[in-house]
Amino acid sequence: MKNILSILAIAVVFASCQEVIDIELNDKDAAIVIEANISDQSGPYTVLISKSVNFSDPNVFPGVSGAFVVISDDAGNADTLVETSAGVYIASTIQGVPGRTYTIRVVADGKTYTAQSTMPNAITLDSLVVEESGGFGGAYIIPQWQDPIGTGNTYRCIEYVNSERVGAFLYDDSFSDGLVNGQPLLNFTTELETGDTVLVQFQCIDAANYLYFFSMEQTATNNTAAPANPESNFDNGALGYFNAHTVSVRTVVIP
Repeated sequence: MKNILSILAIAVVFASCQEVIDIELNDKDAAIVIEANISDQSGPYTVLISKSVNFSDPNVFPGVSGAFVVISDDAGNADTLVETSAGVYIASTIQGVPGRTYTIRVVADGKTYTAQSTMPNAITLDSLVVEESGGFGGAYIIPQWQDPIGTGNTYRCIEYVNSERVGAFLYDDSFSDGLVNGQPLLNFTTELETGDTVLVQFQCIDAANYLYFFSMEQTATNNTAAPANPESNFDNGALGYFNAHTVSVRTVVIP
């Protein structure tokens, strides 16, 4: 079965960058796939619900209509999302706040799926340093932020070049606790050139979502006949993720 989600695969130097690959799984009954994000930026937030398809079927992932979707937090707030088109559900009142734990509840096709995610404290992306390639082709970017003292912090950087998403990178602080990040965004499929505008969206994510995106990478690069599904934080057999994260954005023009 093919998962609708894609992941960019990379060389890891304590971090991960990935090339877009469709994940192929064994033929079986279609599974619900839920992609849900809530951040500390102003909403509204969007939840996408679809069904996976077998790898022998066309790459058409049908949206799931008629689902009941609620996002709530541990401060007593709750928001029932409204479906705006097939499989697309929009929040209206809930607001992401660092430190709060969020729960999503989805009722679709007679089954209930839930997931939780705690939004980490916000950390600012301080700068984007442009370095010459040294053999990688073109320039590359080093996003810099100050990791707080105490291990267990996990991050995700999404890179856009001239408004096109070209890479996603995972970081943890196992080897960089309390330090300024110096690990580059090594994208082997996109060569940065003079005049290119690079935007990096820096996310502080929780451990469960770090595991999800990391397992997506492992699944995408698994050469066995029956790769496993990524480690979703949803219960009841749903695929996908619920990611409560903070956002900090920086932009740089390649000189």
